[in-house]
Amino acid sequence: MSQTDDTEIILNVTTQSGEKHELVALDGWRAMEVIRDYGLPIKAECGGACSCATCHVYVDAKWQDKLFSPTEEEEDMLDEAFEVQENSRLSCQILMSEALSGLSVTLAPGSEPE
Repeated sequence: MSQTDDTEIILNVTTQSGEKHELVALDGWRAMEVIRDYGLPIKAECGGACSCATCHVYVDAKWQDKLFSPTEEEEDMLDEAFEVQENSRLSCQILMSEALSGLSVTLAPGSEPE
């Protein structure tokens, strides 16, 4: 299903300090790219190549089952992240779409730029 001009895809982000932001995402963009492009505090050092864990987020419980399961590569990278929880994901592996409009994530400790 393609995005129409009047349909916004929303990504809700809570920063490490608790600030809440409602971001407009583009269909097919990685959640990490949206968060970074809005200037929120996320390192995203590898730029989406799934070769670091600096875009680690916690996915709101009601959205966990709507995401594709993490790949083995993503799980390996999460092993390198700080304070991993059951709802931990790498935001570079979440592709935004109309089906994910309203997705809520919280930036995890260790993902903020130094």
